[in-house]
Formats: sequence, C-alpha cells, structure tokens
Amino acid sequence: MPIITVSVTGKPDAKLSAAIAKEVTELTATHLRKDPTITAVAISYLDPQHWFAGGKSLAEHGANTFWLDIKVVDGTNTKLELEAYLQAVFAAFGHLLGQVHEESYAFVHEVPAAAYGFGGKTQEFRFISGRLKAA
Repeated sequence: MPIITVSVTGKPDAKLSAAIAKEVTELTATHLRKDPTITAVAISYLDPQHWFAGGKSLAEHGANTFWLDIKVVDGTNTKLELEAYLQAVFAAFGHLLGQVHEESYAFVHEVPAAAYGFGGKTQEFRFISGRLKAA
C-alpha cells in the first residue's frame, strides 16, 4: 500500500523506470513487509545540470543521484527494518544508476493509519475491519 516517489538524474528512460519500479517494489516487500500488489511507484527525471549537491551540479560532480520518498503506516516497521531498507535502497540505486553521489536520499514517512489509505478507505479502517472479521 505504500506510495513511493522517486526522482533520479538523467533523461526519461522507460526501461530504467521499469527496473527502478521493480527493484524498489521488491526491496519494500523484503525489508518493510509491504504487499507488492498494492505498492505504487512514480518516477521522475531531472537534468543533472539542475540538481545540486554541495553547491555543484551533479553534472559537475560527474555523478548520478536519486531521491526516494515512501509513505508507510506509523509503527509497522522497526528501526532495524528501516535501517536495512535504507541501506538496500542506496546499494540498489548504485547498481541501477552507477556512480551515485553520496548526497542521495531516501526518506520513509511514517504516517498515522487514520490519515492514510487507498480506494477511499483509511488503513485504520482496513485494520479494524480485518480484526472484526477475525473475531
């Protein structure tokens, strides 16, 4: 159920986008235990001349970079799971993009279940409904 937005340096590339979406979905399932069938990934591309780290463009650095932003329900993952996920994401983008600048970021937003959902239903509603069905 997570929504994941990814920005990378470079020109739009459908093959790379598919590889990024596949890898990020798999990492999210493996490390954060999120259902891949309801994981959404949106990818955008930015010219490396317009992305700066340390006051220099990524074009000047001769490197690539990424920004991954994911929303998950608060309290559904441990600190160790989050740490492993962040490490795996950085390693994966190094493989996918090559020469990834250290100033590349991944951010996990942990949001309240009552404020997050899909299909018009909150995750809190889904949790409570599931518990009632189990009872």
